[in-house]
Amino acid sequence: MSKLTLETEGEAFVVVKRRFEAPPEAVYRAHVDPELIQQWMLGPDGWTMTVCINEAKPGGKIRYEWSDGKGGGFYLTGEIVELDAPHRIVHVERMHLPDPTPDNRIVTTFTADGSGTLMTMRMTLPDPATREAMLATGMEHGMEASYARLERLSGWGGA
Repeated sequence: MSKLTLETEGEAFVVVKRRFEAPPEAVYRAHVDPELIQQWMLGPDGWTMTVCINEAKPGGKIRYEWSDGKGGGFYLTGEIVELDAPHRIVHVERMHLPDPTPDNRIVTTFTADGSGTLMTMRMTLPDPATREAMLATGMEHGMEASYARLERLSGWGGA
């Protein structure tokens, strides 16, 4: 059973929650350190992240490129809006499939929860159609596969 929950709110919001057996500092770092991101944020098995740029500062650029190893792939670009280590990341991202999607504003919070951390990611999409198209990609499965990979990674700070 997945540890990830994904819910929709209103017409244009997606809220993802997941608990980790690691302190907020470690879960936050796993979301801003390019060396760590490139090891876990891969989506379904068989994919690799060939480019990982995350300038972890307000105004910093983000660029992630993925390959399925069979000639397919896509990339994401974005900007960091706000960082409040180890509690909150605000960024804007757009997928290039190959054309760019409308901006997705994401607020990710990391809250101490007993011996671990509750991560809450609130995505703000421009309209219901964009949200439905994003959900239709199977993102929930890819996110859970990535987060399960993060939990198995040694040296990231998890239990």
